Amino acid sequence: METQYILEKGTAEINEDCLVIQDDIFGVFDGATSLKDQVFSQGKTGGQIASQIAGSVFSRNHYPLTRLARQANREIMAQMLQNGVNISRKENLWSTSAAVVRIKENRLEWIQTGDAVILLIYGDGFHKVLANREDHDYETLTLWKDMVEGRGGDKFPEAGDNGPGQGLAALRRALAPQIQKVRLGMNISYGVLNGEPGAEAFFNQGTQSLDGVSHVLLFTDGLSIPREIPEKRKDHAPLVEAYLSLGLKGLKDMIRQKEETDPHCLCFPRFKCHDDIAAIAVKI
Repeated sequence: METQYILEKGTAEINEDCLVIQDDIFGVFDGATSLKDQVFSQGKTGGQIASQIAGSVFSRNHYPLTRLARQANREIMAQMLQNGVNISRKENLWSTSAAVVRIKENRLEWIQTGDAVILLIYGDGFHKVLANREDHDYETLTLWKDMVEGRGGDKFPEAGDNGPGQGLAALRRALAPQIQKVRLGMNISYGVLNGEPGAEAFFNQGTQSLDGVSHVLLFTDGLSIPREIPEKRKDHAPLVEAYLSLGLKGLKDMIRQKEETDPHCLCFPRFKCHDDIAAIAVKI
């Protein structure tokens, strides 16, 4: 097997993504800070701590992946309690998405929760997404696009005299109730590791033959190609085509360049110009 990886900070000051490459186990984790935006010891955010806890637990690589996911979820809860987080309010919880695989001979053991992706590419170019779920941010990003285009209200301005990002900041403020609504849906309408026992009901897991598979890709949503129209269920065909043509780094560079053409997120609805990226490509 040949392995390549990317771990890159986005627009924010702190990278809340994490990745693990440990013997035969590979994983990517996308942390999300509570809506309180608190900072904890050593200046770490809750999302950063959550993703690093999950990565640390999986790197032990000594149990089935489902058991490791349960352990990671419990340890996230323990750390929140240790840091005095008010866990009675869901919006205070730290969380992380996860996509992890263990490769043994010609079999793949896998587990996924949240919006991290496990994608298999076959020798003939066909691809398969394990846990091909709907994007829980679809409604928010659709509202984002509607507001930018003036449907149902005044069109939001692009950056003006008050400095770059004026329009982006205004959009985020206007959509704050919607963003909170989605966050309150954790482990109710979609899954994440956030310490709640209900997280286990949203574990997507299984084993998969690697017959005919040439590449295994794992990535957080920072590696998604920007789209003008939000997709309820993402079409990864353009990403697969770009990866096979450009390689992992070339794909990342293409995405970053496209994002830079829309720094205020008005053409391609998304929450920040550049999101953190954790990505692993394993060539079988």
